[in-house]
Amino acid sequence: MPDAAGNPGARNKLKVVSLEHKLGIHGSPTCVMQFDGATGWLVGEPHKGMAAMFTMMNNARLGVGAQGVGLAEAALQKAVAFAVDRVQGVTAEGVPGIIGHAEVRRMLAEARAEVFAARAIAAACAVAIDMANATGDAGWEARAALLTPIAKAYGTDTGCKVADIGVQVHGGMGFIEETGAAQYLRDARITTIYEGTNGIQAMDLVGRKLADGGEAAFRLIGEIETGAKAARDTLPDLAEEVWSAAESLREATEAMLAQAMNDRFAGAVPYLRAFALVLGAGLHLKAALADPARAALARVMIRRLLPDHAALIARSRDGAGDLYALSPEVLAG
Repeated sequence: MPDAAGNPGARNKLKVVSLEHKLGIHGSPTCVMQFDGATGWLVGEPHKGMAAMFTMMNNARLGVGAQGVGLAEAALQKAVAFAVDRVQGVTAEGVPGIIGHAEVRRMLAEARAEVFAARAIAAACAVAIDMANATGDAGWEARAALLTPIAKAYGTDTGCKVADIGVQVHGGMGFIEETGAAQYLRDARITTIYEGTNGIQAMDLVGRKLADGGEAAFRLIGEIETGAKAARDTLPDLAEEVWSAAESLREATEAMLAQAMNDRFAGAVPYLRAFALVLGAGLHLKAALADPARAALARVMIRRLLPDHAALIARSRDGAGDLYALSPEVLAG
């Protein structure tokens, strides 16, 4: 610690007492610190720490969502490269690599569609934050607040999902450390936990972020529907699917608002994922409308992945009663 003259003085009484042995992110050591008898300094004003922490946390949540997207992108690129080079069996198209097999192509196509959706949602959240900072407009602030838990949870869930797909595409070699496919899965797993678990993100979405009566959510859903209407002449089948899903999400949001808070919490995770799928599909449609070359990927998102929103919405409506009907003894088996 500095002495009265500002020169290095006695060491502060803090030290590392152990290193954690973690599932992943081995390049970033996590330590147990001992502060027994250490000197600390107050940063900022007294009793303002929680507000300062959440300023940091909300920025970190978008950053971690983007980290999930980055991990997904890296894992997917590795999986595609392997699928092009790996030769096994005769494919329908006569393509030499396993990328010619329909099942491998399905995994890669769905992974690419979700990476695009997660990246687009993160970008939309970043734009909302920048616009809120630049203008001070309450509408942009509400949009940024609404999108933050969605960007964090969906981005990191996508990171884990696509890293898992990457291991699967590699087959048995994905379970072998030399390929490097498993490292993405180990490293991605923490992102769904830190900066607020994805369950906390979902509870935040149905709690604080719907505290305005759903105004910000309904405004965003309305924009998805407007975008779908604009695409009806060019991509009619995809546009109708997106518009219908957005209407279902609107009804699900109304139902969520009518529930008691603990019932909301019980359905929060499926509700957030349903919201992310509908929003991601709307952003895919918008991209396809601007660039016809993106229509094939938008079709994968809208026809293969978006239908899951209906089952997710059904789960979001079910309340908490059945969960609490199970005793700890039953849950323990």
